[in-house]
Amino acid sequence: MEHPRTLLLAAATLTAAILSPRAAAQEPADTFLIPERAIVATGDAENGRHLVGILYNPVEAHFTDPTPPRFLFLDREGKVAFGIGGYIKGSARYDFDGAVDDGPSFYTHDIAVPNRSDQNQALGATFNHSVVFMQLVGTTSRFGNYEVYVMTRFSQGSGDTYGVQVKKVYLRLGNLMAGYNLSPWMDPGAAVPVVDDQGPSGSAFAYSAQVRYTPKFGRHWGASFALEIPQAAMTLTDHTRKIAQRVPDISSHIQYSWQGGHSHVRLTAMLRNLVYRDEVRSDNRFVTGYGFMLSGAIGIAPQLSLLCQASYGRGMANYINDLNGYGYDLIPTSTPGRLTAPRSLAFEAGARLDVSPSFFLTGCYSQARVYDQQAMGPQAYRYAQYATVSGFYDIIPDLRLGLQYIYGNRADMSGIHGHANRVTAMIQYSF
Repeated sequence: MEHPRTLLLAAATLTAAILSPRAAAQEPADTFLIPERAIVATGDAENGRHLVGILYNPVEAHFTDPTPPRFLFLDREGKVAFGIGGYIKGSARYDFDGAVDDGPSFYTHDIAVPNRSDQNQALGATFNHSVVFMQLVGTTSRFGNYEVYVMTRFSQGSGDTYGVQVKKVYLRLGNLMAGYNLSPWMDPGAAVPVVDDQGPSGSAFAYSAQVRYTPKFGRHWGASFALEIPQAAMTLTDHTRKIAQRVPDISSHIQYSWQGGHSHVRLTAMLRNLVYRDEVRSDNRFVTGYGFMLSGAIGIAPQLSLLCQASYGRGMANYINDLNGYGYDLIPTSTPGRLTAPRSLAFEAGARLDVSPSFFLTGCYSQARVYDQQAMGPQAYRYAQYATVSGFYDIIPDLRLGLQYIYGNRADMSGIHGHANRVTAMIQYSF
């Protein structure tokens, strides 16, 4: 069998993997200074120093999240701080020797198999994924700190039209958070920074409506327990039907951090209970799904960091970047009316090299695999590979250029492959 050996290799790679400083879940120090980039429009900056420290030390921040807010509004007593920020992001792309016909996002799942002469090159540009957010933080004597966060993004519709979508909206009170946010299954600090909006094929990535409890266990240990509203994508037949889900996805993680929170290792587990309609027996069937992920980030030198994540489970496609929304949570079997939760394996291993304070390089290799889909025919997805190198340069504070090369490869059950290449250039201004 292929997957145990691949999983062991990915797990071995993980023993060396970095958490960027902005992703560390730390309490702001008492000596925190108001950053020079911050514009305090109203209020007393000294009285609100602790709250500004919370704004500028975001918890579980992903690389694609915006930097802390530039425009700050503080009350006179230092009990409430309100910030507004975001970024404008534009990118241009060119696909060659195979193209992905899915706009700005490089989905390896959508690579044509085999390659087609009419889909061999593509040119495009977009300001998709530019974001604006508002964040309010405060403190109470009974519950400690609280936070309200709303983030919107500009998404491209048909033609040249753009719309606005809610990307995050949540309320945090002490150690309890409720709202729509990145899934607790993810480890944002272990993700490799890339220019491409989609990211590596085997990366854990999903948003969900959730309730999450995050207790604290001193300086080195962290954990979470969460309930998520399930989003199930199924491949149906004439004898099966999708119905509303009944049970929340249950996830939990435990994490050990060191080097002041800049390095960590995390173990995450999830349990799912998926339901569908069996039209042959006129009955609802429940299928158990589960997943385990080992992830981490380790700084092995002052300028070099290694990052990795590896996951394995059943019915977990919704939480894998390349498989999300393609119907792999439940798939058909050879028995009419029966669906199964297929096994999946996904991993990502990469590195970040900080050449200077304003310039850094990243690279990674990633893969996503699905098993148990023999009943879906020879054209069914088997696995995809994603390899990339990216460079980021800050011309001035808050103005960043990025350049990335991506190679993608998809293989079907028949053994036939398709591939694509892309170069993407990006400009991003944070405010």
